[in-house]
Amino acid sequence: MSRLRLAILDLYNGIPNQGMRCIREIVEQFSDRVEYEVFDVRAAHRIPDLSFDIYISSGGPGDPRQGDGVWEDLWGDWFDAVRDFNQHNERKKFVFFICHSFQMAVHHLGLAEVTQRRSLSFGTFPMHITEEGEDDPIFRGLEDPFTAADFRRFQVIQPDMDRMQEIGATILAIEKDRPHVDLERATMAIRWTPEIIGSQFHPEADAEGMLDHFSRPEIKTEVINEHGLDKWVSLMADLNNPDKIARTHDAVIPGFIERAIAVLSPAEEVAQG
Repeated sequence: MSRLRLAILDLYNGIPNQGMRCIREIVEQFSDRVEYEVFDVRAAHRIPDLSFDIYISSGGPGDPRQGDGVWEDLWGDWFDAVRDFNQHNERKKFVFFICHSFQMAVHHLGLAEVTQRRSLSFGTFPMHITEEGEDDPIFRGLEDPFTAADFRRFQVIQPDMDRMQEIGATILAIEKDRPHVDLERATMAIRWTPEIIGSQFHPEADAEGMLDHFSRPEIKTEVINEHGLDKWVSLMADLNNPDKIARTHDAVIPGFIERAIAVLSPAEEVAQG
């Protein structure tokens, strides 16, 4: 059985991070059915072509509404090309956007406001599934609310429901309810089409890797100094709970890849495999 091709769009601009490690490790779980290639979009201006079957576009630093005048246009052209391809071909391309890429995709299509947060969202938080998201396969195996890693300085708010309806997009999850805070709840997951989906949280984050990272003395001290001891303690508790970050990590992106494989792999090849 020939393997499907998957492209990882790296938007971290060469900055060391946990996100790319996590994405690679998830994709490598499917090495018997999927081969992958990484494209350094920001630092090297490399964009995958349309010969790939599946795309995962990563998180990254900075303002999702801006770039260097080159890479963000290349990325936008790629997104438009994928959408156009899917509109005119029976065999579709599958796409998953993570955090920075999610915000870029929303901004690119004018689906909502993308603004800077008053303060950095840092840690693990409950995500609430919308009515439209209750039956969406992306959350299969997760409870409402489920817990996810969330690290961002920007937010997607005030969705334009007319524009959403125009392109057939639906909101699948929103951030935690904070009745004591007079701020709109951010949009945390959107499905553009049956094949294209994204989340503003980090579903690739793995509990084991995060535990190791945030247990390092210098990182622990940094978190406590910037966010307080209570934040570090609650973060450790969520990472040690198998029903929280670990479950989200195992459900969202692996499930996305599994469903893409099920749709894209010809039945006769599956039978032969």
